[in-house]
Amino acid sequence: MNRLLPTLLLAAGLATPWCSAQSLDAVAADPAAAVEAARVMAPEAVEKAEKKVDEVRQQTSGSTRSRTSNPDNPAGWGPEDMHKLAVMEVNFGGATETIMFELFPSDAPKTVANFIQNADSGVYKGLAVHRAIDSYLVQTGDPLTADEDARDRWGTGGADNLAAEIKRSHKLGAVAMARRGDAVNPDKLSNDSQFYFVLGNMANLDGQYTVFGQVVSGLDVLESMSRVPADSNDCPLERIEVKSLRVVDHKGPLVVTRSTRGDRRYTKPLSAKGPFERLLERIW
Repeated sequence: MNRLLPTLLLAAGLATPWCSAQSLDAVAADPAAAVEAARVMAPEAVEKAEKKVDEVRQQTSGSTRSRTSNPDNPAGWGPEDMHKLAVMEVNFGGATETIMFELFPSDAPKTVANFIQNADSGVYKGLAVHRAIDSYLVQTGDPLTADEDARDRWGTGGADNLAAEIKRSHKLGAVAMARRGDAVNPDKLSNDSQFYFVLGNMANLDGQYTVFGQVVSGLDVLESMSRVPADSNDCPLERIEVKSLRVVDHKGPLVVTRSTRGDRRYTKPLSAKGPFERLLERIW
């Protein structure tokens, strides 16, 4: 960048072609001082130069500030982009596991608003995973699962009263709202609390259910959950319980990982961790 600055100053009129090599070297060695000195003599030219410097800096650093954010590519989020992340802690197999998924308020505004309200009011705390199908799906969010004695009614709780917001497909890691079938729910209204994670080929459900999120961390945990022993209703025999579920605002790029388990979660020194990794450690 310092090598480019003299050329930029020439282009902006802050230096002349007959400047000595020594003077240009001085500019390159201390660009901030050079620009500040020139500011007094030519404020308009300095503004022009600073604009040019910022353009080159973005090009050479690979900055994504001027790019359109792609919600399906968290690693490409710009440093100023703000995203809503759901952070769910689950007691599973004698350990506490973390699953994180991005929410899509632009595609499903009413669904996301309802989900955030549920999370903020503690609706999901203490509920169980009541449906697990090997490499296909994991489902939770039924308020009836707070009561172990009501196991025979698990999966029937909640009301289907959320308007359908069907835009996204059921790709691997998608998060969607459950609902009752078309026979009793022809308008495809979503349940107000139950949701599921897509772990297999569910393309046949595209256009039928509201997808409102995408897993960005902990997909391996969900895959392990899907393979636990279950009864004839696909309900896990051993209780898998939601310990907490929060929605946080995350600014900047995100590292997408399949695993958050065990000692693989924090293997880097603090100085080597990115903003997302520090977010995980700070909150939990």
